[in-house]
Amino acid sequence: MGQISRKLAARFANSGKYRRPIREEAKRIRESTRIPTDVKDIEQLVKEGLDPLHAAYVAVQNFTSFFAEQVALLDELEPYYNIITAAEDEYTPASPPISPLTNSYFSTWGLFDVRFGPDLETIGTCLLDTGADLGLNEGMLSVTRLFQNTRMGIYEHCGLAGSKTRLRELLTDQIFLCHSATGYAGNEGELWYVRLCPPVIDQINYHVAITTPYILLGAGKADWTAYLNKQLLGAGDEAKALHAFLKHGPTMNHWHEFIFQAYHHHQHDAIFLAGLPDVKGSRPYRGLSREP
Repeated sequence: MGQISRKLAARFANSGKYRRPIREEAKRIRESTRIPTDVKDIEQLVKEGLDPLHAAYVAVQNFTSFFAEQVALLDELEPYYNIITAAEDEYTPASPPISPLTNSYFSTWGLFDVRFGPDLETIGTCLLDTGADLGLNEGMLSVTRLFQNTRMGIYEHCGLAGSKTRLRELLTDQIFLCHSATGYAGNEGELWYVRLCPPVIDQINYHVAITTPYILLGAGKADWTAYLNKQLLGAGDEAKALHAFLKHGPTMNHWHEFIFQAYHHHQHDAIFLAGLPDVKGSRPYRGLSREP
């Protein structure tokens, strides 16, 4: 448990003012949202027209957002608040044409990727450290733990398998069968920049692309592979280094800047980006950098 989590836990223990609304929201989610924990849950969600894996992650994301809203203005969370408000002011997350940084992309980044404090905690790790005392059951904690470990990634579209899309990650060559939350199925050979969330139980054999897919244009698989390999030069553990680079970037706003400058066009279920992060002339809005 990090220093900020410890301070939050002490505050919750000493004051129902902060603990009570979070516990009530956790209870509401337990009673109104079935996070799939067994086959019966999955079957019921499918009958209701929902993808069960997507439903599980949306429920946890919504609760984590509520938790963040409740604690963001506390003194302990000042470092986090400063980061998020600055990023919101710079990039105005919404959807095109307002901003190419979608709410699904920015929210998951803000909850599970943004590190703050001396122990580099996230909202997700703070929730995991204090969640049991706030009324989260093991199902919610388990999905939160999986969500915390996710990151954006760059994948090659390898065709369809029924209603699912097959994506192969660049460098790792891992293949994932995916449900696209927006409904965008894509075309073989495309490159996707997207966040994949893994199955929560054995009866589910696919991942969910939880963010609106960013489809990468102009630069091909070889170009992106070379770019990623260049970022990992000298890394002792390449898999760990790749995870860190894609989750946190070399700077706080690295990936935000790329999306902002690379925006090409969009449709209701996907956004199209052109160019590479390290080839300035390749991006449509290359002169609009918002980093210092």
